[in-house]
Amino acid sequence: MAEKIVQTAGRDQLGDFAPDFAHYNDDVLFGENWNNQDIDVKTRCIVTVVALMASGITDSSLKYHLMNAKKNGVTQKEMVAIITHSAFYCGWPKGWAVFNLVKEVYGEGK
Repeated sequence: MAEKIVQTAGRDQLGDFAPDFAHYNDDVLFGENWNNQDIDVKTRCIVTVVALMASGITDSSLKYHLMNAKKNGVTQKEMVAIITHSAFYCGWPKGWAVFNLVKEVYGEGK
C-alpha cells in the first residue's frame, strides 16, 4: 500500500475563515480521494495536471501539482509529452502557459 497522503493546507490557510472548505479540502479531496487505491498516485498526478491545464489554471495550485507529479515519479520527458499531447485537445496557449511552470519545476528556469 502506498504512503498515506495527508494535507493540511486547507486548515493552515482557511481553517478559521472557512472551516467547512478547509475540511473538504484536507479530509475529503486529499484525505479520501487522493488516498483511493483504484488508480496509482502517479496516474492521479497526471490526470490532475491535465485537468488543471484544461481549466486554464496556471497559478500556484498547478505548480504544487507539478511538483507532486515529479515527486511521484513523472519524469521531465513524460511531463513534456503529456503537456504537448494535452495542448492539442485543450488549447495550445494553455500548453505554452503550463510549460513555463514545468520548466521551473523540473529545473530548467524560465
